[in-house]
Amino acid sequence: MQDKTLSEMDFDVYARWLKRATGVTYPMAICDGDGKPVWCNETEPGLGEWLKGLQQNGFAWPCVGAGMQRYDSGDATLLYAPIDGNNHPLSFLAIKTARLDAAPLSWDVLAETLEDLGAGIADEYRLKCELNTMARELSERYEELHLVYAVDRQVREMKNSADLFEGLLRSWAEQMNADVAAFVKPGENLCLSATNLSKPIHNLDLVLVEMRGDLFRFANSSRQSVVINEMDDPRRAYIFTDLPFKILCCPVYHERVVVAILVLVNHNDKPNFSNSDRKLGEMLANQLSGLSRMYSMLSETSKFNTQMAAALIEAVEAKDPYTRGHSERVHHIAMEIGAAMNLAPRELDNLFWGSLLHDVGKIGIPDAVLCKPGRLTRDEFTFIMVHPERSYEILRHIDRLQGAVPGARHHQEKYDGGGYPHGLIGQDIPLNARIIAVADTYDSITSSRAYRAGRSHEAAMTEILRCAGSQLDPDIVAVFQKICLTEPAWLQTFSIQRDVVVTHA
Repeated sequence: MQDKTLSEMDFDVYARWLKRATGVTYPMAICDGDGKPVWCNETEPGLGEWLKGLQQNGFAWPCVGAGMQRYDSGDATLLYAPIDGNNHPLSFLAIKTARLDAAPLSWDVLAETLEDLGAGIADEYRLKCELNTMARELSERYEELHLVYAVDRQVREMKNSADLFEGLLRSWAEQMNADVAAFVKPGENLCLSATNLSKPIHNLDLVLVEMRGDLFRFANSSRQSVVINEMDDPRRAYIFTDLPFKILCCPVYHERVVVAILVLVNHNDKPNFSNSDRKLGEMLANQLSGLSRMYSMLSETSKFNTQMAAALIEAVEAKDPYTRGHSERVHHIAMEIGAAMNLAPRELDNLFWGSLLHDVGKIGIPDAVLCKPGRLTRDEFTFIMVHPERSYEILRHIDRLQGAVPGARHHQEKYDGGGYPHGLIGQDIPLNARIIAVADTYDSITSSRAYRAGRSHEAAMTEILRCAGSQLDPDIVAVFQKICLTEPAWLQTFSIQRDVVVTHA
């Protein structure tokens, strides 16, 4: 194979050097280590063919010592000097001249010049090789940094572990120009994949099954990355049997145990997976190992939070059977409003918990007040007015819910300042509290209570529109009205009554 670095060098410079040193424009060529011409000057167009003809006739570039060598052929003489390539001829510097029986004195200068030219070419070649190596290493480091930044960016932008891993797999498949990228964790029956197909893979399901089975077991036993490029690789007898794909598989560790694998799959006509690909894969596998552990812990924490919230809501609703399901309904509607307003993920998370736990303070209201079927006395209503502040007292001790507390604490404030507990006005009321207030008002009207039956959706919308600007934020009411015009699914899910429209023929 021709040396790419050698073929990219500018040898015209050395031809001019030779002419200045000797005063003669010689037919000059550079040949590779096998003697095949890589470059020829234009002095004699047939020089390359002449050199090839010499080789075909048995000329093998014999060298006695390191200086200029001579070979006579017909009426021409080949003068050549080996160019050192670390104890073996890297290439040959060749000069064609007329055949002379005796070597003229001018050849002494020519020999010295060829020696200098050879040294110069060898030095330039080594420098270019070093630069090319550095460029490759920089390119590999750039790819690694690019992948690290991609992981960091997607970790910050995504909160769901499945979405995060699938996003990373898509990025990896695109960056590595791979047909399939997969993350396989058999212990959790998890197999996430992303495709970047150069052409279809009709048996992709079978490929993924093979990853979960023999490939994972092999990586788990060997505890090393697996690269299979060749079709005659003996490991194919028990890994990816009869599947004509190239594979790069990197183990994912947790406490020195292989818990998952990261896999790239390519069609057989694509380039082989390289050592650089393997290093990138191992780096991403290390990243995913940490992310997997982190999300396992977050999932457990999230599960605990959800169960704790459910227990608190159950404790409140057990006191008043007529309000059962109220928190979930307010939560659902509030989240739809928040999504329609394009709230940032952090705000949506605060709204999630604030709307779900907005009435947790009612746990401290006496049952006789909370379940009273008739009109409340002033003192009894005072007990009711205490519940947002009691919600604050309960939730403020939980660091995870600090952002959710304002929504729960102020959902009974009124837009015109006539609400409680603090009489906040307009935009001074936290945004999430204003959203919860609209959802809470709607559910309070449409739900049945001890003292009255629930009213229709249309009646609730009439009342909400009437309260816009006084009790409720008019901008949020407008968003809620727009949502309701789409006939959202929760109208049926929550069994909301509808007014019957009578049409006359």
